[in-house]
Amino acid sequence: MNEQVIKLSDNAANRIKEIMSTADREAIGVRVGVKSGGCAGMSYIMEYAKEIKPNEEVIEDKGVKVLIDPKAIMYLLGTEMDYKKEKFSSQFVFKNPNETERCGCGESFKV
Repeated sequence: MNEQVIKLSDNAANRIKEIMSTADREAIGVRVGVKSGGCAGMSYIMEYAKEIKPNEEVIEDKGVKVLIDPKAIMYLLGTEMDYKKEKFSSQFVFKNPNETERCGCGESFKV
């Protein structure tokens, strides 16, 4: 068994379950990817997944399905996905061991 690309914290899994309960019925899970942009060079993207694309990594953990964009796998290896609720904001947080730099706002990173 290979190591999972991403591990989900209980908070992240529970939040994904909440999101999926209000999602379009066609959605089968959440897709995580990375894109160029942000002050440190790359940022995380999340969207509903309606189908599994070729070469996508599918992680089923804690009752939720997370699909990893094949272009993002090498950037996300070993990442823990968490969900933090703070007084004025709540967001998914990626604890990524591959990051060498992260911008101050936490929106983007560099590997």
